[in-house]
This record gives sequence, structure tokens and C-alpha cells, in this order.
Amino acid sequence: MRTRDRGVRSDLVRREGREAYERLRTYLIIAVQAGVAAGLSWFIADDLLHNSQALFAPAAAIGTIAAALGNRIRRAAELIAGVFVGVLTGELIIQVIGTGPAQTGLIVAFAISSAAVIRGGGAVMVHAGSTALLLGTLAAEQSHLSVARTVNGLIGGVTAIAVALLILPANPVRVVHRSAGPTLDIFARDLTAVAQALERRDLQQAEGAAQRLAVAEKERNKTIEMVAAAGEIAILSPWRWRRLGVLRRYQHASEHLQFAYSNSREMAHWVVSTVRLREPIPASLPASIEHLGQAVRLLHRDFLAGREPERSRVRAQQAIEEANQACAADVEFCGRVLASRLRLAISEVLQASGVPKAEANQQAGLAADAS
Repeated sequence: MRTRDRGVRSDLVRREGREAYERLRTYLIIAVQAGVAAGLSWFIADDLLHNSQALFAPAAAIGTIAAALGNRIRRAAELIAGVFVGVLTGELIIQVIGTGPAQTGLIVAFAISSAAVIRGGGAVMVHAGSTALLLGTLAAEQSHLSVARTVNGLIGGVTAIAVALLILPANPVRVVHRSAGPTLDIFARDLTAVAQALERRDLQQAEGAAQRLAVAEKERNKTIEMVAAAGEIAILSPWRWRRLGVLRRYQHASEHLQFAYSNSREMAHWVVSTVRLREPIPASLPASIEHLGQAVRLLHRDFLAGREPERSRVRAQQAIEEANQACAADVEFCGRVLASRLRLAISEVLQASGVPKAEANQQAGLAADAS
């Protein structure tokens, strides 16, 4: 018993170590970009321009870089817009009512309200409020520091964009590979667990697999964000334009895999119902789910190798044939709904591999079901 417990703990430590390593590989480029952008923006603001409050330039650069791999342009625009709104509203109110504790509270409230009126997001409101707070606590003779804050915010934002897109742009294909690979492996592994639970008629295992598919939503959303971020890099960075075609292929696949995941999650719940109600389960039904998982895994491997995902399509076709066999056998209500969700998921995987929608639906038997 102790040996088995040590083995389980050892596997857990290794898995957590691998996950930590993958996270480091994914986000190391952000750390390097943030460091370069911070140093460069400080040099520009302090050494070259001798601005007051030069520290705000690297702070703005870090805020722009570290927010995410993508949306850098929007992040910088929000930061600068927030600073401008804070400066404008703060200066106007200070001219009328002066500075002090009560005036500071009013200035901050008005600045954030102004940001909301112009439909600024949370980042705009934060920077508007913090800038207004700075103005409200400054003596009148120090109000020129608001201009320095604005200029330094602009320096930090522009420097961050230059570093992220021109000086040290991430490899968008590598970003997608490192993010999508673990996510798709988890997806495929959970489908295998669902298939095994159905085959064994193991209710506890089925419920656990369905729960894991639901919990994996966070990882899936992160992958979607990373694919979108990689697309932004490929579009905006001249050094990465040649990757744009590959990234569009990934974006197309990501959209359909998102739907495949949603349908698989629903399918897992129907697996639980099928097992709980002890409905008949043809052997071809869990086999079809297993081959769907293999199609997902092979799709990523084919993309990594830069080849047409023929192996994934073949495995998806096998899953379709087995689903057809199951429906031709003795299945009841839950089993038929389960098979319907399975067909939808298979169709989405085929579309992710490049098969046109009408053809994928026809192959998966959806057209026949609809009629």
C-alpha cells in the first residue's frame, strides 16, 4: 500500500513539474519582453528626455506587456486614454475647487465616471482614477507632473508595442503549439476516459470524466486566447507575416475544436445518463468515442508536422462508421442523444481538419438525422 501511495505521489509531482515547465516555456517570452521594455522605456524617459516621474514609463510598459500575449495595442491605448481622461477631468475640477481630501475624492469619482461615459473599459477607469488621484494630492505648483505622467505613459506604451512586435516578437506558431498541445492532450485523454467508463458501465468513472471535461473549460479558454494572441502577432509584426497562413489555419481549427469540445462535454453527460439507466450499450459506441479522441490527438500532431491531417480524418471516419453501427443496433433514448452529440463533435473535428462544413456534416450523418 505504501509503495503504491509513493508511486501516486511521484506521478503527481512529475505531472505538476511538467505543467510548471510548460507554463514557463509559454510565458518566458513575456518575462523577457517586459524586462527589455522596462529598461528601454526608463532609458528613454529618464536618460534621454530627463522627464519627471520617469518611473511611470517602465510601469506602463510592464502593464502593457504583462497583460497578455495579445491585445497589446488595445492595452496601450486603454492606458493612455485613461491617463488623458484623468488629467483632463482632474485639471478642470482643480481649477474650480482646488485640492484637498474632499476634492480628491470628487476628482477621482468624476474621472472614473467620465471614463465610463466614453465607454472605457476597466483598464481605462483604473488609469483615469489613479491619474486623478495623483493630481488631487499634488500641490498646485506640482501640477505640471500630470503632463510628465501622460508623456511617460505614452513612452511606456509605445516602447512596449515596439518590443513586442518589432524587437522581440514571439514566434506565433510556437506560442500556439505550446498552448494547444497540452490542452488537446487533456481533451483526448478525457474522451478516452469517457469511452472506458461507457464500455465498463462504470457510473463513478463516467461522472468523474464528465466533471473533468467541465473543469477543463479554463484551459480551453486559455488556448483560445493564445491562438488569438498569436494571430495578432502574425498580423502586426512584419517579421512574422510569413506565419500568417499557418496561424489562420490554426484559428479555423480552434473555432471548430471549441464546438467539438462543447458537444463532447454534453455527450459525457448523456454517457452518465446511459450508464445510470442501464440502457443497452453496443460495443461500437465506446469505440467511436475512443476514436474521436484519437482524431483530436492526431490532428494536433499533423499540424505540428506541417502535413495534411489525413490520419485525423481517417480516424474520424472510423468513429463515424462505429457510431452508425451503434445506431443500427439496439440503443434507447439516452444512447441516441449521446450518438447525436457524438456525430456533432466528429463533424467539428473534420471541419477543423479542413473538410468543408456541408461535406463534414454529410459524412457524420447529420444531414440524414436532420431529414
